[in-house]
Amino acid sequence: MLNKQSLTVAIVSVLCCAGVQVDGAKPAKGGGGGNHIQRGIQLAQEKHYDAAADEFGKAIKDNPKDPRGYANRGTAYRQAARTAVAAGDSEGASTRYQAALADFAKYIELAPKDASGYTEHGQTLSELKQYDAALADLNKALEIKPDDLNTVKFRGFAEIGLNQWDKAVADFSAVIQKKQDDLQSYDRRALAYRSMKNYDAAIADYTFLITKNPNDMEATTKRGYTYSLAQQYENAVADYQAVLKVNPQDNDTFQRMQYAQSMLAAKNASPSPTPPIASPTPEEKRMMDKINPLYIGIGLVALLIIAVIVRLLTRGKAEPSSHRIR
Repeated sequence: MLNKQSLTVAIVSVLCCAGVQVDGAKPAKGGGGGNHIQRGIQLAQEKHYDAAADEFGKAIKDNPKDPRGYANRGTAYRQAARTAVAAGDSEGASTRYQAALADFAKYIELAPKDASGYTEHGQTLSELKQYDAALADLNKALEIKPDDLNTVKFRGFAEIGLNQWDKAVADFSAVIQKKQDDLQSYDRRALAYRSMKNYDAAIADYTFLITKNPNDMEATTKRGYTYSLAQQYENAVADYQAVLKVNPQDNDTFQRMQYAQSMLAAKNASPSPTPPIASPTPEEKRMMDKINPLYIGIGLVALLIIAVIVRLLTRGKAEPSSHRIR
């Protein structure tokens, strides 16, 4: 597998005024909650996620029965967790992820017939690598809203996490069928195909990505690696060279290229000829012809006669004493 390869998770915002539909949601009392929601959305768009979460918390305080506040705050917490992960703050990321899960769980409690709550909760669990629990949520969301492509896609991520490659291929294919420009689904399906050793299908997906974006060096590297696994070393070397032309300092790719080149050289090397067995000379052949079973039998009889004569001549002589302790 590629050393730097990691599970990529799509970021889908569910900020209320940007598209969440919650059954039975009531407007905030006095309009104050709505103002906090608007302010929270603005802060989130500016990537001030913790501040956005605080604003959504104020909206929740004004109207604790409105699911939208929990949906929005959960999303802000999750975005803040991703930012913490990128900064290497694992403790801060864990705290924010747990807060997001709590908000999405409350979202589900207040709007149990809304598929979005299960999707968001499941997506967050998937990012925490709790794939079995994530699948349960995502399947529940698809029971409520079977055609939601984002949920199908998130389920594909969880299935990859569980090494359920065939199911992941099916889910990403379903997304691609409806959204042929969803490049992330091609990338994840290629990974699943490659893990199933269906190298031709994986190469086709990576080639599609490169066709859409010739400067996509990540897809080019992955295709080169897949070529190498398929023992198509010449193609692998070509892809690695293209990547190194853009980034000559990419040591991982350089090492993979060296490996592919060595395998290609070994594959193209002509096998050393087996030396022929030398034919016997005429003199050797005449000697071999004289050695036949008759001569062998005569020799054995002569040896037997000599042994009998020696035994008769030595009969009666004293045998040397033994030094063995009796």
